Amino acid sequence: MKTAENQLSREELQRLRQTDFKRVPGFADAEDLLTAENGAPGTAARADFEAKAHAWYFGEILRARRKELGMTQKELAENIGRERTYINRIEKGETDMQLSSFIRIAEALGFSLRLDSK
Repeated sequence: MKTAENQLSREELQRLRQTDFKRVPGFADAEDLLTAENGAPGTAARADFEAKAHAWYFGEILRARRKELGMTQKELAENIGRERTYINRIEKGETDMQLSSFIRIAEALGFSLRLDSK
């Protein structure tokens, strides 16, 4: 698949969308991989993995926004009354932050939070 700037053509995208990857040797279903590596849905091991994945995901969002604003970890930490190392651990997904901390960080980064019911 050769295209300009590493983008697929419309035809290539259509072929990919129609491909049944379960029949392609070497491809595995994502759910099967997650189960093999982290346990079945509903197990404690899977819940732990998903909690860590969410922590990492939110850390990435906060880091990207902080950098977009040209703010250092130290500046953000000072804005919320915490240590720089705390911000570092959050951005790496290494700590589970309390909701109150998440709200303070989000506000310091100019995010507005909204809760919606399903």
